[in-house]
Amino acid sequence: MQKILIANRGEIAVRIVRACRDMGIASVAVYSDSDRSALHVRLADEAVAIGASPAADSYLRVDRIIDAARASGADGVHPGYGFLAENAQLAAACSDSGLTFIGPPADVIALMGSKTEARRVAREAGLPLVPGTLQALSPGTDDAECLRLAAETGYPVMVKAVAGGGGKGMRLATDPDALLGAVRLARSEAESSFGDGDIYFERWIPRPRHVEVQVLGDRYGTVLPCVERECSVQRRHQKLLEETPSMAVSPEVRRQLTHAAASLAASVGYTNAGTVEFLLDEDGRFYFLEMNTRLQVEHPVTEMVTGVDLVEWQIRLARGERLTMDPEVLLTPRGHAIECRVYAEDPDAGFLPSPGRIEAFDVPHGAGIRDDSGVEAGAQIPIHYDSLISKLIAWGADREQALARMRRALREYTVTGVRTTVPFFRWLLEQPTFVAGRVHAGGLDEVLHDRREEAFAARDSSLEEVALIAAALDLAMRAHADRDAPSAWAGLARREGLRA
Repeated sequence: MQKILIANRGEIAVRIVRACRDMGIASVAVYSDSDRSALHVRLADEAVAIGASPAADSYLRVDRIIDAARASGADGVHPGYGFLAENAQLAAACSDSGLTFIGPPADVIALMGSKTEARRVAREAGLPLVPGTLQALSPGTDDAECLRLAAETGYPVMVKAVAGGGGKGMRLATDPDALLGAVRLARSEAESSFGDGDIYFERWIPRPRHVEVQVLGDRYGTVLPCVERECSVQRRHQKLLEETPSMAVSPEVRRQLTHAAASLAASVGYTNAGTVEFLLDEDGRFYFLEMNTRLQVEHPVTEMVTGVDLVEWQIRLARGERLTMDPEVLLTPRGHAIECRVYAEDPDAGFLPSPGRIEAFDVPHGAGIRDDSGVEAGAQIPIHYDSLISKLIAWGADREQALARMRRALREYTVTGVRTTVPFFRWLLEQPTFVAGRVHAGGLDEVLHDRREEAFAARDSSLEEVALIAAALDLAMRAHADRDAPSAWAGLARREGLRA
């Protein structure tokens, strides 16, 4: 491939642009009306407009992506994650147009994109499953049948969208009286989010940990798994913080997990990068959850502990290269890595989106710190898309050092003009339960419900006000005292990582 069109936006588009540049490959950005001045557009070698701001009129239009690739002379398409990344129609359209799709084949995407089909395939591959239904329940399934299948599954029952992802189309029913209401809500959200109202049931596992295994597959039958990631810090099933390796996974469980993930991928002829997700119960048993047929948001933590550039390898695998890494390098973590997803959201207002113009943007640096940003000072956060603006990653020789570096980086992180989740992470990383690694997929929702005020006492706006007040007092004190005297107020602003 000589030129790759990136069918995405934001930080992942920037990440792919930079990988292309490192490999000497030209890059083509696509953009909607809202993203005309976005960072990924500025950094790419070329850019093509694809439509109006709503994603349905631009980033979700397969025809416009293909037209943009043809117009720019691209010979490859990288979908990133989100939008069309797990859309079999895009992969098929690329193949029909003579373009290399940087991902698995269309039939594999379709197969593993159906949660019920993926469960069936996983069972045939010998993976343990959470008890539940293997068939999809269409909108025409009557109430009596739903109640019967839920009873067979066992309460509490999680109602889940067959085409789901990102926590959408999921509802918990604790008993038969709550089931039909949960079914209606899950169907409604699934239809609005995915255009597919099919659902299925899984038994609810109390206090599960969410772990996943990155896999890489080449065209010659080789599938290599990587050391697991833990994604248990979630809010309403949306991941907020990820780390690798998991504190809950022993070397023996790691061997079993990674073998299971590789076996599943090999059984469907998987190529390129993908992720097999599992739930880990309180007794240390794991169960297959789903497979994501794309790159994950949290891929940087795997890169930090393995030294492997996953985007580079996606491109290399797409053009037919063989996997050449030592499998043990991928399975033996080199230190510990943590990722915090920085969203333009206001934690003090229930994590509501905080669109607007970023006035100042200064990311931290230093040993073991990486920041994958999709914005810069002056950028506008639009209302039309996911509000992720940056991923802050810290690496350390062990978890203790990684946490210390992340705390320091969060102190130094500066963004003004919009609310962000940075204050929330500053709070979280000081909590004894998190520091001890005693987390589970529903734990954060429980904590936020009980300790909301404590969690978000230090909002972005409050810290900005502290910095401005500190600067003003500092100037006043220096006007009436020794100009070389140290200022406690200026020190306060510096400790908060703010600029006045």
